[in-house]
Amino acid sequence: MSDDIKLVYSGSQAEALWVEEILKENGIGSIHKDTLSSSETLGWGEGSPENDFLVYVETINFEKAKSLLKEYFAKRKPLENDDNKS
Repeated sequence: MSDDIKLVYSGSQAEALWVEEILKENGIGSIHKDTLSSSETLGWGEGSPENDFLVYVETINFEKAKSLLKEYFAKRKPLENDDNKS
């Protein structure tokens, strides 16, 4: 993996779409990798739907992206039946 990009999020596809939108609204470009779909295409299933999307940003934007996402997740209210409560 290139030193020019860093992983900023790992989780579900649905949440990753929100993450990418938040980054975009704040002028930060991102790319993602869908590990589950990629592995299924090749004939095996790797990962799980809850943790299959990886979102990367350029290294120069990493700290700003991390700060934005920390704020987003702090404000996010878990669903009542959310098993991933922290």
